Amino acid sequence: MTNWFISTSGKTRSGEPAPGKARVRAGATFAAKLTFDAVTKTYGERPAVDALSLEIAPGEVVCLLGPSGCGKTTLLRLAAGIERLTSGRILISDREVAGPARFVQPEDRSVGLMFQDFALFPHLSILENVAFGLKGLPREEARREALSILSRVGLERYADQYPHILSGGQQQRVALARAIVPRPAVMLMDEPFSGLDVQLRDAMQEETLALIRETRATCMIVTHHPEEAMRLGDRIAVMRAGRIVQTGRAEDLYNNPAALFVARLFSEINEVEVPVRAGQIATPIGRLSAPGLADGARATLCIRERSVELVPASGNGKDAGTALKGRIRSAKFLGDAVRYEVAVEGFDAPLNARTVSGPQLKEGSEVAVRIDPVAALVFPSNDDKTP
Repeated sequence: MTNWFISTSGKTRSGEPAPGKARVRAGATFAAKLTFDAVTKTYGERPAVDALSLEIAPGEVVCLLGPSGCGKTTLLRLAAGIERLTSGRILISDREVAGPARFVQPEDRSVGLMFQDFALFPHLSILENVAFGLKGLPREEARREALSILSRVGLERYADQYPHILSGGQQQRVALARAIVPRPAVMLMDEPFSGLDVQLRDAMQEETLALIRETRATCMIVTHHPEEAMRLGDRIAVMRAGRIVQTGRAEDLYNNPAALFVARLFSEINEVEVPVRAGQIATPIGRLSAPGLADGARATLCIRERSVELVPASGNGKDAGTALKGRIRSAKFLGDAVRYEVAVEGFDAPLNARTVSGPQLKEGSEVAVRIDPVAALVFPSNDDKTP
């Protein structure tokens, strides 16, 4: 894998640092705590961010995850000072930077901001773009700092060129260098990898995270890709309709989603509506607890596609009592997995199953279907099918 953040002046052809050449490192800064205290931002009568509270620890990377229009970018712009909040407070290291009677200008917040479209200045050279945030330094010192970070991202040879000659990935690296060179205490990134192809996106995610760790900046990354959030964030904050639905580590949100909305974000699931009786639901895989739901209410049984195990039927009754009978209705090859639609006894509608790619089961074949009840999730039913 190419390492974009190693100086090309000290690399072998394989991309590894040449013997005796030290890796160029970014300067460290003092990480800051970022606090949102009951923050609200309205446009007209519609709240884009609604009484939201969140605390990000010094040096922590938190990903804001949610569908388009849920308020993620608005919250980032409020933290940067590009937007003024309607009510609530924003604090950086317990210093109020936005509140009812206080507003600190963006340039005085020690915040770095990286936009989705990179926002490079077309009339400035690559070096001038990177040095743009160093106006407080003497010209030669600013030039040295900018060249150093360009070397760190492997683009110093383009210092005197202009952004239009660069590829999308190279422009992304310039935008990252420009945001990080002032050594901000807080780094804010608005879907920074959305315009990159898959292979480059994976490489840039790894290298961007490495650079953020080196600088020790507190970081908030906006994304609508769950896998990206799981890959990058120490914690994930799931947003919906201007509010935080759940925060936690990736494994916590995956294994213990607080709502059906969160479960849908992190895995492909089968949803089956079942009536509640005496705090339980009766399902083909057994009786499951439905705490907090009244008798007669409807619950949604969620079964992850990857939790549905398919085994060719033995035909000798060996599977009886340990599995449900099923029939393959369709199979779709997806590269590293196969997605099956399976008619399963006891279920009114077919279930989807996703298995690791291997010998493919044929359409129409009989299978034994095993579903671990422990892996099933139960939520109150609603008519909302988003995201």
